Amino acid sequence: MAGAFKLPHEYWLSIQVTPQDVENLHTILFERETPLTTRDLAAEYVEARIRAERSAAESKQNAGGRSFLPKEKYEVGDQLVFPALNWVRGKVFAVRSGVNPSVSDFDVLIVEMDDSTERMFAARLDSHLLNDTSLSTPESDEVSSAHILREHGDVVETKLEAAFNTDEGLVKIAGRWFPSALLIEINQGQLNLAEAVLDMSAGEPLPTQALMKDIELPAGVNPKLAEFSLNYALQDDDRFDEVGPAGQVLWCLRRLEPDYVREIPPPLDYIEIEHDRSVMSPAMKDLESQLDDELTPSEELDPREEISAVTISLIYPHLRAGTLPMSERARKLFPTAYETPRVRFTLVDGKTKQRIPAWVVLEHGYVFGLREWYKSHQLIPGSLVQVRKGEQPGEVIVEVKSQRSSKDWVRTVMVGTDGGFVFAMLKQSITAEFNDRMVIHVSDFKTLDPIWEKKRAFEDLALLVMRELAKSNPQGHVHAQEMYAAVNLVRRVPPAPLFTMLETNPVFKHVGDLHFRLAEEVV
Repeated sequence: MAGAFKLPHEYWLSIQVTPQDVENLHTILFERETPLTTRDLAAEYVEARIRAERSAAESKQNAGGRSFLPKEKYEVGDQLVFPALNWVRGKVFAVRSGVNPSVSDFDVLIVEMDDSTERMFAARLDSHLLNDTSLSTPESDEVSSAHILREHGDVVETKLEAAFNTDEGLVKIAGRWFPSALLIEINQGQLNLAEAVLDMSAGEPLPTQALMKDIELPAGVNPKLAEFSLNYALQDDDRFDEVGPAGQVLWCLRRLEPDYVREIPPPLDYIEIEHDRSVMSPAMKDLESQLDDELTPSEELDPREEISAVTISLIYPHLRAGTLPMSERARKLFPTAYETPRVRFTLVDGKTKQRIPAWVVLEHGYVFGLREWYKSHQLIPGSLVQVRKGEQPGEVIVEVKSQRSSKDWVRTVMVGTDGGFVFAMLKQSITAEFNDRMVIHVSDFKTLDPIWEKKRAFEDLALLVMRELAKSNPQGHVHAQEMYAAVNLVRRVPPAPLFTMLETNPVFKHVGDLHFRLAEEVV
């Protein structure tokens, strides 16, 4: 039997998108009058390539001579190809009568194959399985478009995107492509009406369909074409911002978006500190990954790895700004978007089911909208918050690991009138579970503002924090995680710059298990 048609692994890795390929995809978009995603077009592209390569292979195979069928009569000198033998070729150089009492008159062909071997085949047999010209080997799953997109979809989509981006005849909005020649003209008056509708929604994003109800568009136009045309016109106008998660288009007026969505909240504003990550020990890197700091460089996580929940120990900057860090792990739980750097979605309290309007700020790696929720749960730096996937698309569940309010001994920061600060173990009312090393009670957030405004040099600040933390330990030892939480009370600093300084500055002495103390000469 013939082997299944295959295309080698390297074929899809080295494939090039030709102008003809793009033209063919143009035709599909024109015929359907429906905007399609790059993934949709990649499926069409792969199917077309498979058909073309299969046709070319069959043409090449058939060019070698007549396809051998046992029912046919052949003569000396005939050039044959044998589909059941992977399309090998041969030449008939002798024909004789066959003898078999159970079979009527037939011929025996002696064929010299391309590899110079001789083989015999029976001919003029009316009844034989191989006479069925429709018989073919089942297609290999490896050449199905679904399999190819699973294995090589990212490569194919990247190359198609590159080709489409240089094609002036195609436009893209919310991850979908469409020929610009088919767009309906949207005038300034219609855009002004869209602005008025969004103004009335008071900052609540609306889907395109809601805007179309109040905008007069030509009658009889394909609704999908009208929707795409309006989306494209809105995208081209700076007044509007598309803020929907991938697969959903939502429009908002930029001027109605919260300030801390359009710009980084001051407590999260990190002033770059030069450092060398390579000096960090494996234990430090492991701790860094556990802290889920949004400023930690992305590691190569397996994109297929499922993350169902992440528990975050809040640091002061996020508590003050009403935000959550979106680390590489946590990012998998939150909505993404095709293009927009800001995504509007809904947080749902896992216990009360309260729905909280929130924003993912993809560009800077944080989620905004939790300030009032934090206040209602009386959270403090070091409180534990669990984030997990929502039950509906565009929703994420957030839950405090709460406990009955009780007095507990926790590290407390106290700020003097001179802007100095000290730490003391005091009894405080605690309403939520916390990370023992990161918990720091702050009586009034505003008392820390003058310290932020002083903008001390980083090394001086770290030395000051270490000296104050060391006072609460008889040996003067301070854990790197405690330093991270405390330094972030007065300056936004990710783990790596702090850890590398602890590792390399002789002022700090490592005493084991990520505990440090000050050198004797600076105590």
